[in-house]
Amino acid sequence: MSIEFLITTLIVVVSPGTGALYTIAAGLSRGGKASVWAAFGCTVGIVPHMLAAITGLAAILHTSALAFEIIKYLGVAYLLYMAWVTLRDTGSLSLEADVTNKSVGKVITEAVLINILNPKLSIFFFAFLPQFVPASAPNALGQMLELSGVFMAVSFAVFAIYGLFAAAIRGQLITRPAIMVWMRRSFAGAFVLLSARLALMER
Repeated sequence: MSIEFLITTLIVVVSPGTGALYTIAAGLSRGGKASVWAAFGCTVGIVPHMLAAITGLAAILHTSALAFEIIKYLGVAYLLYMAWVTLRDTGSLSLEADVTNKSVGKVITEAVLINILNPKLSIFFFAFLPQFVPASAPNALGQMLELSGVFMAVSFAVFAIYGLFAAAIRGQLITRPAIMVWMRRSFAGAFVLLSARLALMER
């Protein structure tokens, strides 16, 4: 595992996807404890997509050059789409003064479903993992499982930090929407750079 993988993973995970936004919403509306459980649920919801991508890639990387190119450019298109959506996203979190308590089970269930029901995650892992596992690697499946485990751990840590931070500075986020605009522009730029790197990758 390279430092480049860790840096890229961090860039990808901190990007404001549905899981991160749900965890932030949990922190803003229900406090730090709920945000940690939301982070756990969102991370669990990634597992099915990741396993599906790993299972397919382990065979595809070694058998079909055409399939590899199709997946690669599908990944490029998806990363560019994510950049475009990030820039266009002008929505804001719904913050209500009257907060109702939710059980831990309900918070986790909602968090898991929000990622399981997002089909774009599978496509993303098809685009992400091949960048760090050579097609000629003798143990590609094992390497992808190892990298995926690291990705999961980083995802949980970052989501939890997002939620705890949101819970701590609720007032500041509500009164300074310009901060979110700056974040969206930065994340969109990171997605464009990732798409360029993927486009230049050789099998």
